[in-house]
Amino acid sequence: MRTEVEKAVAGIEQVLTLLRRHLDWDTAQIRLDALNAQTEAPDFWNDPEKARAAMRERDELDVAVKAVRELETGISDNVELIELGEAEGDADIIKDAEAALFELRQVARRRQIETLLSGEVDANDCYLEIHSGAGGTESQDWANILLRMYTRWAERRKMKVEIFELHDGEEAGIKSATIKVSGHNAYGWLKTESGVHRLVRISPYDSAARRHTSFSSVWVFPVVDDSIEIEIRESDLKVDTYRASGAGGQHVNTTDSAIRITHVPTGIIVACQQERSQHKNRATAMAMLKSRMYEAELQKREEAANAQAASKTDIGWGHQIRSYVMQPYQMVKDLRTDVESGQPALVLDGELDPFMEAALAQRVGVATDVVAE
Repeated sequence: MRTEVEKAVAGIEQVLTLLRRHLDWDTAQIRLDALNAQTEAPDFWNDPEKARAAMRERDELDVAVKAVRELETGISDNVELIELGEAEGDADIIKDAEAALFELRQVARRRQIETLLSGEVDANDCYLEIHSGAGGTESQDWANILLRMYTRWAERRKMKVEIFELHDGEEAGIKSATIKVSGHNAYGWLKTESGVHRLVRISPYDSAARRHTSFSSVWVFPVVDDSIEIEIRESDLKVDTYRASGAGGQHVNTTDSAIRITHVPTGIIVACQQERSQHKNRATAMAMLKSRMYEAELQKREEAANAQAASKTDIGWGHQIRSYVMQPYQMVKDLRTDVESGQPALVLDGELDPFMEAALAQRVGVATDVVAE
């Protein structure tokens, strides 16, 4: 094999060693078998809370174990193909197997980072808020582009997206939006996206075709369950109702069913207009508020994340985490990790993994040379 291919194989094997050690491989397989047997027991759902916890542990362990086995199989199969191709002088087989190994190396790096997502709520679903900055229609259009970008990213990962709040701009775009992203490690991946995002482009709303700079903030916080106790006093809340807005369907209402709740001591604001029922929207908003307050506690423990909290900074110069430049050149650059991409259209279509991987690697102290294409 070529030296470059040998390095790729060695890199994958190194990641496999780390993953097995992190999982405590033998113990993990025994535990997974026990959980599978437990979930098949006829009395498994007699205690729903305990059953849900067991199902969650099983699903997470199953994903981790399968990831290791897939990497093992990938190395074995492609190394054998290369050896077969070399023996038979078949350059096409060698080329295909080498390409598969290089791709597998990228998968291994991603698995390494994902497995190290061991925070208290990294595996949870999450809420993602987007707020347009100063600049009127241009910034509101940028906020809408970001909403689509994160929706596309979630769809690529087979995650579910629900719109909980959507406040349209006067002419185009959105002033704000809140979505819930549901899927394995949704919060663990998206938490690095909190901060201010900057767009530079020729504005489609400027008749003089001048270049504009726009800002929008993104704020991500985890969905928390009833096992986490957060005390919220009713006297600390300011509750407002308003008429839902949006593009149509369930998000448009003729009554004041939408709910906005302000937690006065902290200044945290949440809103929900997903349901036609004001009571249901209030219950959802309270769950979001609980999640926001829990995230605030997490932020106190992590100063770096606190510094990036979009709702605690001005949406403008000096606070951005990533720049998306469309004019006078094409470049997306993360200002924390220096990861770049010369294809902003692809990034805005949801290809965010290289940026997220680098930011996560930086947080957990894993060396990486991930570069966006």
